[in-house]
Amino acid sequence: MVSRPSRLIFQGVLPVLLLLLVISGCNSLRPKPPVEYVYVIAKETFLRDRVAAVSNRVANVTNGQRLEVVDKGRRFLKVKTEKGEIGWIEEHGVIDQDTYQQFAYLTKQHTNDPVIATATLRDDLYLHVKPGRQTDRFYLLPEGDKLQMLVRASVPKATPPQAAPAPKPAVKAEAPKPVAKTDAPKPGDKTVPPVAAPLKPGDKSAAPEPPALEDWWLIRDSQGRVGWMLSRRLDVDVPDTIAGYAEGQRIVGAYQLTTVNDPESKFPNGQAPEYVTVLSPYKDGLPYDFDQVRIFTWNVRKHRYETAYRQRNLQGYLPVKVGTQTFDKIGTVPVFSLKTATDDTIAIDPATGAARPANLTTLTFRLEGVIVRKVEPPGAAPPAPPPASSGQAEASKKASKHHAVRTRHHKHQ
Repeated sequence: MVSRPSRLIFQGVLPVLLLLLVISGCNSLRPKPPVEYVYVIAKETFLRDRVAAVSNRVANVTNGQRLEVVDKGRRFLKVKTEKGEIGWIEEHGVIDQDTYQQFAYLTKQHTNDPVIATATLRDDLYLHVKPGRQTDRFYLLPEGDKLQMLVRASVPKATPPQAAPAPKPAVKAEAPKPVAKTDAPKPGDKTVPPVAAPLKPGDKSAAPEPPALEDWWLIRDSQGRVGWMLSRRLDVDVPDTIAGYAEGQRIVGAYQLTTVNDPESKFPNGQAPEYVTVLSPYKDGLPYDFDQVRIFTWNVRKHRYETAYRQRNLQGYLPVKVGTQTFDKIGTVPVFSLKTATDDTIAIDPATGAARPANLTTLTFRLEGVIVRKVEPPGAAPPAPPPASSGQAEASKKASKHHAVRTRHHKHQ
């Protein structure tokens, strides 16, 4: 038989034991918090064993590497590598999972975009999630990397604080001068209101200057990663044989149309390529991609390039498409097409700053030997003949009169 004190102790301990079992069971059923990851931005850095002025290096991490977050401190994160190495890293040296997903979505969104041109990276440069120097960056691409150019955008250029113009000092208002009694208007005198001085054409106070713009390109690298990159760090791939014909313009793209046989040329197998090129001024922030198209054909007798066709003052937009097409009487010949704006209506993408015209038309041309002809779309009316000059009109009038006289003379006979 259990004594009364033992029963009282047992009755007091039993609820506590049951409560502890319930709590432990709830903790085991509670879902674990998701694992948090960050990704290294720096080209190369180290994990350290503690946050202190003097610390030891634990591991070496590189750009793009994923790290698991173990603990958080002030401006530092305690992370673990895939090899199990644990150490501290500065928070500004990594991006979080949300930013990483933005880059992943950008890559997925533009996987199948057509390539406008190819370029070579001038030096090491980061990919940004949006155009702009202050936007999030992640992947660091190496110097000399080959890139595919997809979309161009223009955004305001960030101005450092030391370069900002100093505010103009406030002009102290002068007290009105006392008017002499002799200058007081007499009864009946006409008063003329003061006239403001007209603004000069070069007066900057007439209208605020627009912000300086800089161009960015959405690019895809050899690993398929997509992001925005500053245009000035890219060198568009242009064949050396025609790069010297730019004449102070920037060749935006060069596309091979066909080849001609010239055994005396220095080209491989004696096949000289012929190109269609599009050019623009060396200026950022233009509302169009190019303003000039130029065709380079190969002169077999003189063994050099010559301009077969040139058109200026365009508002052209990439991409330029090249191919072949079969026509009656002439057979299959090279063709190329480009898009131009029909008016000045421009739509700006608020997310990227990319300019796109509201109204576009497609122009198609064919290359017949060294002659370039415009290809009219199916069902289009034939082009109207050019208006005759005054001399041609007078000659045509005399010819018609002479024909009428001969007709009357023939009837009399």
